Amino acid sequence: MSGAITCSVADLSVLLGPNATAAADYICGQLGTVNNKFTDAAYAVDNTYLLFSAYLVFSMQLGFAMLCAGSVRAKNTMNIMLTNVLDAAAGGLFYYLFGYAFAFGGSSEGFIGRHNFALRDFPTLTADYSFFLYQWAFAIAAAGITSGSIAERTQFVAYLIYSSFLTGFVYPVVSHWFWSPDGWASPFRPADDRLFSTGAIDFAGSGVVHMVGGIAGLWGALIEGPRRGRFEKSGRAIALRGHSASLVVLGTFLLWFGWYGFNPGTFLLWFGWYGFNPGSFTKILIPYESGSNYGQWSGIGRTAVTTTLSGCTAALTTLFGKRLLSGHWNVTDVCNGLLGGFAAITAGCSVVEPWAAIVCGFMASLVLIGCNKLADLVRYDDPLEAAQLHGGCGAWGLIFVGLFAKEKYLNEVYGATPGRPYGLFMGGGGKLLGAQLVQILVVIGWVSATMGTLFFILKKLNLLRISEKDEMQGMDMTRHGGFAYIYHDNDDESHRVDPGSPFPRSATPPRV
Repeated sequence: MSGAITCSVADLSVLLGPNATAAADYICGQLGTVNNKFTDAAYAVDNTYLLFSAYLVFSMQLGFAMLCAGSVRAKNTMNIMLTNVLDAAAGGLFYYLFGYAFAFGGSSEGFIGRHNFALRDFPTLTADYSFFLYQWAFAIAAAGITSGSIAERTQFVAYLIYSSFLTGFVYPVVSHWFWSPDGWASPFRPADDRLFSTGAIDFAGSGVVHMVGGIAGLWGALIEGPRRGRFEKSGRAIALRGHSASLVVLGTFLLWFGWYGFNPGTFLLWFGWYGFNPGSFTKILIPYESGSNYGQWSGIGRTAVTTTLSGCTAALTTLFGKRLLSGHWNVTDVCNGLLGGFAAITAGCSVVEPWAAIVCGFMASLVLIGCNKLADLVRYDDPLEAAQLHGGCGAWGLIFVGLFAKEKYLNEVYGATPGRPYGLFMGGGGKLLGAQLVQILVVIGWVSATMGTLFFILKKLNLLRISEKDEMQGMDMTRHGGFAYIYHDNDDESHRVDPGSPFPRSATPPRV
């Protein structure tokens, strides 16, 4: 704890006269007790803050589940919900056994951790159980992103295999590179041993979490191929719309909230993002200026504000952009735009000004719209736009930091370093931007080499894609024992509209 109370018997005894030594010893003992209480309280507050942030980030799993369920057709609802549950369950076990050790177990070469497997010799001087829980919540978020890209046509065993491999090995190695003090590209390394004198700045995971999950999903969807009926033989894209816009909106808001723990999540995801971003500080009781009202708590508040502004700007830009392109006001597009803004700001949420977050959100929306246009051109099918949203917007977020990071905030968050490179547009030169571009390239390369290979092997072993019959009937019925609820599927000929009738054959006209 900074500013600890100190007391010396020798100093006090000179001032106290008769029985000075005994009196001074008593006074110093009492002050020492008070000092220990303050230290204990600081640790308790910081750990409680980190635990609460971990709970918020974990709540994003509910957001992902609702978002995924609403984005797929009703006949695959149970399947996608089950995969979200297993992302957390399998991810928890494999991150405990291997993932945390690979990510934060300490290393000598900067590539991979090699201590604390199955939390052996844990807690350490630098990490407690709350830190493990928080990092596990991040790991399963990456796996949840990937599941959206390969939804509606993937065998259940493939989900189990890729989720375990991603959370137990692929993601932890990347987080070690950029978040562990030992990582080769970490900004926490000694000043004279950092990549381009700065290290890559990825505060809450635009690259470490979002790009990892998005690139993994990209390879899964590419190797698996599009869903049947998604593209005509001519190449024209056919929209296979999700069955519930209500679930999409609910999931978006939950993610929004969770993002405030991830950075500071749509509503279930919005909820989660308030744990995702501000929670990444991991501690709150750190003053920037002793004796003032300005400290880490101020940075946490600023992080929540930048997260909000980026998401809101991206949502509005997507709303009007898609209106110009399609002629419709589409709530699903707006929700994806909002999340794209969050994914982009996650890297720099703590080190940029609020006005810069608006720029980040605006550009993130354009990146998402452009990636979706490109996906249609190359006949790439991603039911949740996960690769475009998390991969594309995550990459833009890393570039954004290299352009707009502020020197003052970098020194507050990452430790004061004379001459530290900062954002190019803020007058800090191009070194930070160079480090950010290196991160983009190595994340793409690592995830492509590992997850691309895994999906290719699964395909060769006939463990990746379900049969055409199962895909047309829906996995809820063929793989999970029945539908999630009674519904009318637009793909079913028996429910198409009769000529001259405003109602499907099996529907009852609405009551007036």
